[in-house]
Amino acid sequence: MRESVAQLVTQALAALQAQGVLPGGELPPCKVERPKERQHGDFSVNSAMVLARAARMKPRELAERILAALPADQTLVREGAVAGPGFINFFLHRAQWLTVPDTILAQGRDYGRTTSGRGRRVQVEFVSANPTGPMHVGHGRGAVTGDVLATLLAATGFAVEREYYINDAGVQVGILGTSVLHRYRELFAPQGPMPDGCYPAPYVADIARALWDRDGDRWLAVTEPPRAVIDFAIDQVLGWIRHDLERLNIRFDHWFSELDLHRKGMIDAAVEQLASQDLIYQGVLEAPKGKQPPEDWEPRPQLLFRATRFGDEVDRPLKKSDGSYTYFAADIAYHFDKARRGFDQLVNVWGADHGGYVKRVQAALEALTGRRDLLDVQLVQMVSLFRDGEPVKMSKRGGTFITLEEVVSEVGADPVRFLFLTRSSNSRLDFDLELAKRQSNDNPVFYVQYAHARVHSLEDKLAERGLDPGRWDPQALVLEEELELIRQMSRLPEVVEGAALAHEPHRLPYYLMELAGVFHAYYNATPILVEDPVLRGSRLKLARALRQVVGNGLSLLGVSTPERM
Repeated sequence: MRESVAQLVTQALAALQAQGVLPGGELPPCKVERPKERQHGDFSVNSAMVLARAARMKPRELAERILAALPADQTLVREGAVAGPGFINFFLHRAQWLTVPDTILAQGRDYGRTTSGRGRRVQVEFVSANPTGPMHVGHGRGAVTGDVLATLLAATGFAVEREYYINDAGVQVGILGTSVLHRYRELFAPQGPMPDGCYPAPYVADIARALWDRDGDRWLAVTEPPRAVIDFAIDQVLGWIRHDLERLNIRFDHWFSELDLHRKGMIDAAVEQLASQDLIYQGVLEAPKGKQPPEDWEPRPQLLFRATRFGDEVDRPLKKSDGSYTYFAADIAYHFDKARRGFDQLVNVWGADHGGYVKRVQAALEALTGRRDLLDVQLVQMVSLFRDGEPVKMSKRGGTFITLEEVVSEVGADPVRFLFLTRSSNSRLDFDLELAKRQSNDNPVFYVQYAHARVHSLEDKLAERGLDPGRWDPQALVLEEELELIRQMSRLPEVVEGAALAHEPHRLPYYLMELAGVFHAYYNATPILVEDPVLRGSRLKLARALRQVVGNGLSLLGVSTPERM
């Protein structure tokens, strides 16, 4: 419907160009949106305000000219009205809305999908948790956010690749190796306390026992963890991570190793590229005032990237005092490699603790590619776990954090996927374990799935009563509640496209909860399997279209569509 309105307005604007009211050539894009208030029409267009200067007239005057230029023989718009500073509000003929159920059922599983991405290549990198321990629920929220965003982009016509960046180089994996080696020695003889900064959680002992099972006492004589021990520990953790992701039906097209950046000289190449552009120099950074200095700050001359030229707050170090590269240098090389792979856009889904890191990576990528808009970073806030309103802090395996595996095992994949998206990723999320398991209308995922299952129950009742499905006649749908349900169902393509383009996947569960609410109210107030075969058939078809819309939406979220609950 929105596209039909847009095409109608485009025809009117072309007519005004032919009359000389508007200049020739391509006109600036205009928005076609649904007003928040129903009395303001079915769709609202801002064309007059966007084009008023080009037409050299006031927006409201131009709006009247646009309305007058609409094709006289069109059957879409019943009424148009100018509102506010120059909006054009359109009211559609009821007959147009009544075509929507046929469209939904004809398109089936494809309803809601569009081609606006036009095959452009997008890479979504998400999770990328350090392979130093099991995933916690915060990682899980980032995983679901990235996975659904990738799905929505694909449903909007983009060619999407999912990538996981494995942090298998650097200090943290070395600490994991030291932790495992300590627990490994404990299997043979008592040891002193765990070294400072190491990982004390029970899962480290699990890795140590697996190492002993494979290698026996081979590593008893070593004082520092060799790369073979570190790699073994990383592989163990990555196995857990893959398992946890698969339980949420999340899979990646590509797993990228940070270690490859070092082994293949990719960091050197990226730094040399920056140097060739005079974007690197030796300098001393001042310590940040009023806060703890960052990990990569040192009071000495350092190799610095001129990040301030590209909007960052300070220039950024590329090497440490021991001559090794900083994490930032590795990230520059990694994102430079992504850009060289030919993606039209890069999307990173990071934890909120990486918020201060965004500008510097975007600055480096702009310096290397000349594109300011290439990288978008979506930050995901933490999840707080509750049980009947009380905080949950204890974990059997994670030690100081609740593992994702524990939560999925208790409540299931569907509630985790759906509930993790019931708030914007920029907002903290409270996740109540008992609510997630509850089969009641208080549980959002149950509420939406129940709308889908209710239509199946209608099919069962139809068979039990020996009734035929009846006959479809859209004119039989005379209730305003039926028209409102149709209007809501028609929004799915707009919601999917809007959520994809804005990189805001939470818009889809919001919509599904709203749609389910409209349907439940209609179902509770309106008998569907009535004696009149025409009314029965028409209302049943409306319900079947609703089931298709809800099913398509849940499928895009990676949530199941049960037939009975």
